[in-house]
Amino acid sequence: MDILIRPARPAEYEEIGELTVRAYLADGLLLSGADDPYLPVLRDVARRAAEAEVLVAEADGRIRGAVTFAAQGPYAELAGAGEAEFRMLAVSAAARGRGAGEALVRACVERARALPDCRALVLSTQPAMRSAHRLYERLGFTRAPERDWEPVPALTLLAYALTL
Repeated sequence: MDILIRPARPAEYEEIGELTVRAYLADGLLLSGADDPYLPVLRDVARRAAEAEVLVAEADGRIRGAVTFAAQGPYAELAGAGEAEFRMLAVSAAARGRGAGEALVRACVERARALPDCRALVLSTQPAMRSAHRLYERLGFTRAPERDWEPVPALTLLAYALTL
């Protein structure tokens, strides 16, 4: 599958939000399922694009995945000074295992490396996301357990970091 990584377009925001929601629900990543209070955040791609950078993986003329890249601001929840972060990585069921997720992560790495004074790229992930962990580790990310955190009770997020 030939994958193009590019910035999201406003006309695609609703589609990207729904792709992200479907991926999170299918993987059981939301504590309250379809009633989870995080769903509106996942769907609000316009806000993400206004405060960070939303990238899409396009293949065969269709959006196959998306990610939010944040160098600073409200979407850089884990990142400290001299760091960037990516969040809300989601790949459609049809594109899983076909390189879309890896292409999106690599694009985030490239963007972080291009930032002046950026020394690391960080991310948070849920313990159950084992295939994502393998991808991150293959790309050079390492666990940063001292940075694990709980955004809400009963939801522990694992931290990973890539030194640039």
